[in-house]
Amino acid sequence: MSTVTLTAPGFSGARTSVRPTARPRLRLTRRGRVVFGALLAAPIAVALTLSAFSGSPAQAGSTVSTASFEYISVASGESLWDLAAWIAPEADPRDVVAGIVELNQLATTEVHPGQRLAIPAEYSAR
Repeated sequence: MSTVTLTAPGFSGARTSVRPTARPRLRLTRRGRVVFGALLAAPIAVALTLSAFSGSPAQAGSTVSTASFEYISVASGESLWDLAAWIAPEADPRDVVAGIVELNQLATTEVHPGQRLAIPAEYSAR
């Protein structure tokens, strides 16, 4: 038996499989990506804006402070330790000094003659 092979003109004889190339279903241009990103970011921006403006302003407390303080003036040569011993002789001077520093918002424990200091309420009633 003999075999006959027929070839078409322009056919090289090599078998190639033709597979369709996978195309993306959605093709976005640069402008399309920008628009898509803006559409995703818009609800987040709106939510942040609403949350920023919907809150109530910060308040230190819900009641009005009617506290009044007694004040003392520092004499020449006095320290906070001396003042603490004079203000509250029965209390620990370290606690009194810490209260004076906190109430007057002092950066250090150094005081100057003539400086006016508020006394914490628990020590002002002598």
